[in-house]
Amino acid sequence: MARIAVIGAGAGAMAAAARLSVAGHRVTVYERSQTHGGSLGRHTRDGFVFDTGPGLLHLPAVYRDLFVKTGKESLEQCVTMTQVDPASRHLFADGTEVSLPNASRAGVVGALDRALGEGAGARWGDFLDRAGVAWNRSRRPLLEEPLPEDRRTLGRDPYPAVRRRRLLRAARQAGTVAEVGALELADPRLAALLDGYALSYGLDPRRAPAAAALLPYMEETFGSWYVAGGMRALADAVYERCLARRVEFVFGAEVVRVCEKDGRVSGIELADGGSVEAGHVVLGAQPAAGLLPVREQEQGPAGARGASVPGRFLVLLSLRGAREAGAAHRTVVHAVDPGAELEAVFGGGTTESPTVTVLRPDDPATRPDGEHEAVTLMATVAPHGPVDWTDAALRARFADAVIGRAAEAVPGLRGRILRAEVRTPAETAADTGAEGGSVPPPALAGAGGACLRPGNRTSLPGLYLAGGWSHPGGGMAHAGMSGALVAGLVVEGDGFRGSQ
Repeated sequence: MARIAVIGAGAGAMAAAARLSVAGHRVTVYERSQTHGGSLGRHTRDGFVFDTGPGLLHLPAVYRDLFVKTGKESLEQCVTMTQVDPASRHLFADGTEVSLPNASRAGVVGALDRALGEGAGARWGDFLDRAGVAWNRSRRPLLEEPLPEDRRTLGRDPYPAVRRRRLLRAARQAGTVAEVGALELADPRLAALLDGYALSYGLDPRRAPAAAALLPYMEETFGSWYVAGGMRALADAVYERCLARRVEFVFGAEVVRVCEKDGRVSGIELADGGSVEAGHVVLGAQPAAGLLPVREQEQGPAGARGASVPGRFLVLLSLRGAREAGAAHRTVVHAVDPGAELEAVFGGGTTESPTVTVLRPDDPATRPDGEHEAVTLMATVAPHGPVDWTDAALRARFADAVIGRAAEAVPGLRGRILRAEVRTPAETAADTGAEGGSVPPPALAGAGGACLRPGNRTSLPGLYLAGGWSHPGGGMAHAGMSGALVAGLVVEGDGFRGSQ
C-alpha cells in the first residue's frame, strides 16, 4: 500500500482519489480552498441557487463507471439525472430559431429542415456521420488510453473531410471547424451552430482542427443530462464517495512544491512550511510556477499554461415570476458578428454582441418558490490579464450586453430582474487558481498535436497529472476519464493500456 498525495479536489482529482483508495492505497487530498469540486462551484442567495461551472453533463457513462468501480451504490442512486429535451434551442442572427431534440438524429434532421429549409437537416446529418467516423477513429487513443510517447498518430486529423471541387480552382478540404462550416454545411446558420459548439468549449473555430466535430457528435449521440440540484450535486456525490472509500481531505492546504529524491517523487511541501512524504503524487490542478521540479518545468508540455485560453463570464439572475411552461433548459443566442466576437475572445478584447448561453433549469431546488426563477447567462470571453475583469465599469457594461442578448430568449427579462450577480475570469482565477481564470478545453486529435494536453504520466517517476489541464483535457467527462487513466497507471504501472 502506497501513500498517495493528491493536489486539488476537482472532479478529475477526486475521481483518481476514489479509484486509488479502492485499490488499497492510502490517499490524502490537499486543496487550497475550503471546499471540494474545483470549477463545479455553487452560489446561493435568498433561496436562489446557481452553478458557477458547467450546467449540463455529457457522456454520463464516465461517472457511471466511476461509481460502479468504487462502491455498491450506482450513480443514479446517488444523484437524480434527467435528459433535457429539447437539448438546446438556438436563436440565429437573422431571426431564425430552432429547437434540437435530445439524442435523436432523426429529430434533429427534421427540426433543421423545418427551421432552415429542406436539405439543411441532411447536410447536418451527413456531417454528423463523418463526425462519428472521427469519434470511432480517435475515441480510444484520445480518451480511453494513456497518451503515447509517439504522438504522431494523434497529430493527424481523424475527420474525413469532403474534398470539394471548384470550377477552375484546385479542390479543397476542410482542415478547421470554420472550414467545415463553409465548405460542407453551406449555410451560415449551420456554420454558426457548429462554431457555437467549439466556442462553448473555449476553442477558436478558425484554428481548431476539424476533429472538433466529435464534440457535437458526443452531445447529440449520448445526450445532455441535468443533475437535480445543479452540477454541484455531482461534485458532492463524488466527494461523498471518496469519503466512503476513506480518502482524507485537507482543506486550506496550498501545495507550493512537489519534492523529488533520488530521481523520483518523494512528497509535497505546503505553504505553511509543512511537508508530506508520499510514494506517488497526483497533480489535479494547473501547475503554478515553481510547483513542479525543474526538469518538469523545463520540458513545459504543450498546453500546460493557460494565459491564452478563454474563460467564462457569468451573470446569475434572480428573477421574479414563474418560469413559463415549455421553456427550453438551454438556449444559445448566437452572435450578430461572429468574426468580431472571435477576434475579441482570442485576441484579448471584448465584444458588444457575444454569443450567450441561457440556462433555465426547471428545478425547484434552484429557486425559493414557484413564483421565482434562477437563470444563468454564460459567455466565453478572453481571460483575465489581457482583459482587466476587475474593472467595475467594464464588468457592468459587458453584463448589460449579455443581459441584452439573453432578453431575446427570455420574455420580459429586464423587468423581472431582482438581482444580477456577475462572475468573471478574475473570480475563477481566485477560486480555482487557474491562470487568468482560463477554462481548459478538451484535447483534440489533429493540428500536428497542438491541441493535445500533457500526458498523465510525467518523466518524474511517481508524479502523475489528472484533471482538465492534462490528458484528455477539459470538460466533466474528460476530467473523469483522466482520473481513471491515472488510477490505472498507478495500479498497473507502465503496462496499463486503458479501459477495455
